[in-house]
Amino acid sequence: MGSIKNLNKWANAHTYLFLDLIRIMLGVVLFVKGIEFMSNFMEMEKMARPFKNIPGGMLILHYIVPAHFVGGILIVVGLLTRWAAIAQLPILFGAILTNFLGDMNTNNLILAIVVLILCLFFIIYGSGKHSVDYYLKMQQ
Repeated sequence: MGSIKNLNKWANAHTYLFLDLIRIMLGVVLFVKGIEFMSNFMEMEKMARPFKNIPGGMLILHYIVPAHFVGGILIVVGLLTRWAAIAQLPILFGAILTNFLGDMNTNNLILAIVVLILCLFFIIYGSGKHSVDYYLKMQQ
């Protein structure tokens, strides 16, 4: 718990509006991807075909959309940003793996790698100074 407080202190001392805008864009991208998956279920099923024989394969499909919706909204407003980014990690690793096991789509691969790097960054950095987390912390 002490290391999280140290990370928060460091992040709040080194916060920049640019990083908050990147966090907001990351959340919007995740939310839009959730909408895209929900509206185009056949494409999502085709992308998840390499994981069909894995136990719990259908569970993967039902985890992606709500995780993107809720995680995207939480990351945009900066509430529980680290937890929302951690919830995206299995999806992003699966997205990268899907490109190597199934059909290679370089645009999806690049997007998944960039979003993975940003999620890993915000797991370490936190939500920043312009967020609901910071506002709630200052209200205590």
